[in-house]
Amino acid sequence: MRARVGAAVLALCLVTNMVGSGTAGAADPAPPPLTNTRFNEDYRYLLDPNARTGAFWEPFKATPLTSDGYASLSFGQETRLRFEAIRNSSWGQDNPQNDAYGFWRVLPYADLRVGQGFRVFGQLILADAVGKLEPLAQPDADRIDLMQGFADFNAPLGEAQGTLRIGRQMLSYGSERLISIRYGANVPRSFDAVTGIVTAGPWRVDAFLGRPVRVSPKLFDDERDGRRAAWALYATRPLDLGWGGTTGLDAYYIGYRNDRASFDAGTGREERHTLGTRFFGKADGWDWNWEAMGQFGSFGTGSIQAWSLATDTGYRMDSLPLQPRFGLKANIASGDTNPRDGTLETFNPLFPRAKYFGELTPVGPFNLMNLHPSVDLALSEEFSLNASAIAYWRESLDDGVYDLTGGLLRSGAGSGARYIGTQGELVLSYSAGRTVEGLVSYSIFKPGAFIKDTGPAKTTHFVGMEAVFKF
Repeated sequence: MRARVGAAVLALCLVTNMVGSGTAGAADPAPPPLTNTRFNEDYRYLLDPNARTGAFWEPFKATPLTSDGYASLSFGQETRLRFEAIRNSSWGQDNPQNDAYGFWRVLPYADLRVGQGFRVFGQLILADAVGKLEPLAQPDADRIDLMQGFADFNAPLGEAQGTLRIGRQMLSYGSERLISIRYGANVPRSFDAVTGIVTAGPWRVDAFLGRPVRVSPKLFDDERDGRRAAWALYATRPLDLGWGGTTGLDAYYIGYRNDRASFDAGTGREERHTLGTRFFGKADGWDWNWEAMGQFGSFGTGSIQAWSLATDTGYRMDSLPLQPRFGLKANIASGDTNPRDGTLETFNPLFPRAKYFGELTPVGPFNLMNLHPSVDLALSEEFSLNASAIAYWRESLDDGVYDLTGGLLRSGAGSGARYIGTQGELVLSYSAGRTVEGLVSYSIFKPGAFIKDTGPAKTTHFVGMEAVFKF
């Protein structure tokens, strides 16, 4: 069944060049911003031929299927090419230690909309690694499969608007610290889920129940992960505080279950509940994104008590040459203070974004404290440069260091040192109009006392280059 659905979506995407533009009533004449999930883009304003500007991508959008434009079809695509080279992966612990390889991925989609009440969205993924030494990680390759395939049913709920979304879908909330599409990896993350969305006045409230999709590199063989499940209630709204900028507030609950979870304290069934809030905004050159999270639940026969605080604060000086933005991120995620007391205190970021701390992310936000100063420079309209440094410490000396997926890299039993290491990074980014992006990066990680005490401790070097084209 998945093969037939995927083949149908691919066929829709391949006939793009044979489909012409249409005519019908107009909506908003401004093109929507391109997103990573793509399903939030609405091109039905192009049903009015007077709204078209002649851009190359317009014939692929809002093709009418009925004479009045009541039903319409849009197509789009993203192509990404990426090169990476690493030396002393995981400080010389991984095998292979050194590697240089390429990634490619293509994400074509088709979006059918029927009036205001119904739509079907389908997206394929074709992705693979070139020249990468075995073993491949799960997000490295998915040679062809269904990335997204869902139906939306929209209906008014009094003065509010409701949407019921059923099927395979990308889920992204807030800063993507806990629920992320994992866009930076070669294979993004999706869920087989049911999502309800209600918009009422300034509020938007989402509720979902689903399982993450387990990626497999063969053809049309991805399936939901039977070991893990997630459910959530997420509310967000803008605030008017009279500061002359834009501010907003999120409040949420996220439930999570993993039948075979593993931490430095042991292995067992994990059921975790997260309560959190986020305050974010921009005003008078300042920008901020602050989040607090508390977790409780059960692990094996014991309990869970964990927490995290994450801040990102910056100030841009538009009056200076290169319009520098000076930023500081400060994060702390709790660790387990006693592996034998029956209470797990290790914070779990659940489904975090890829490249969490930068292009190189050798450790994940478990049992961690870090300071992350940075400066962004606008070199021109197309080019920008980011320079940053990150210092990492363990929050608890009785817990270990984990990777971004929650895998234990080094047990805390081998050292009483707190300092993990220091990372430096330079990223040169390029963006031309709506459709072309690119970057070149260099990262270095110098191990600290904890890494030196617990195993190989070579300095890690990482280079990345990337080009993205989408419409």
